[in-house]
Amino acid sequence: MVSEFILVGFSTFSRHLLPVFFLIYLLMYLFTLLGNLLIMATVWSDHSLHTPMYLFLCALSTSEILFTVTVTPRMLVDILSSHHSITFVACATQMFFSFTFGFTHSFLLTIMGYDRYVAICHPLRYNVLMSTDTCARLVSWTWAGGSVIGMTVTLLVFHLTFCGSNVIHHFVCHVLSLLKLACGNETSSVTLSVILVCLSALMGCLFLIILSYVFIMSTILRIPSAEGRHKTFSTCVSHLTVVIVHYGFASIIYLKPKSLHSMDSNTLMATTYTVFTPFLSPIIFSLRNKELKNAIKKSFQRKFSPLGS
Repeated sequence: MVSEFILVGFSTFSRHLLPVFFLIYLLMYLFTLLGNLLIMATVWSDHSLHTPMYLFLCALSTSEILFTVTVTPRMLVDILSSHHSITFVACATQMFFSFTFGFTHSFLLTIMGYDRYVAICHPLRYNVLMSTDTCARLVSWTWAGGSVIGMTVTLLVFHLTFCGSNVIHHFVCHVLSLLKLACGNETSSVTLSVILVCLSALMGCLFLIILSYVFIMSTILRIPSAEGRHKTFSTCVSHLTVVIVHYGFASIIYLKPKSLHSMDSNTLMATTYTVFTPFLSPIIFSLRNKELKNAIKKSFQRKFSPLGS
């Protein structure tokens, strides 16, 4: 019976490349943490940003920080040490938290799309439909939903028996890589169940986001002036961009033909979702959201140019 797993990760790369990978991913990791913390601090300190949209953005930043802290340090350790081992319990814990925070992220993107739908399609009822209590309940449900899926997938996978190879060809306890190591008659049914749970949740979120933007675009196209259409759509650009990045990188990893890529390229492609997506998100929201960008500028001016303010 397997009591620990060996993470192959970056051990197949040339040792000359590993310090470069470590430095790049470390800087991206630190930037992700600092960028999301900056967004949260700015929203917290600026009362003009105490609106549902920025409440959801703070929750999204929190989920990205927790997801990054769960995954990236393990990856950095793997870069420094070839064939890094992880215990059975630690692997299960890591899988639970990565799924919880990852699906919470997807659910938050969905309710952010709903928030944009209400703001644009039902502006007169916005304060009623998106009250403080409603927003708090929506955020609570996203975390509860992420936790349920994380627990469900983890229990399904670690209910199996691992009695063969203990080598995971990944830098974290990746669910599909782990399922390949399971043995027993239940393996195929559990694999199918895990895929159905994940696809149903992700595709359900994507469908609701697309549906929200169908109604949003229908409303925007009825605005008579081009300036009005542009101003209204600009409030959705940052959210829509993050959705495209989130699902685009996920599709690259999970929908690519397995036979066309080497193990090294698979490892690098896996970092697009675990590292690049959280890294790009605070950049997109900071640069594409005019209110947030101006609030960050004012915050820096108050901190570093007190006389000028």
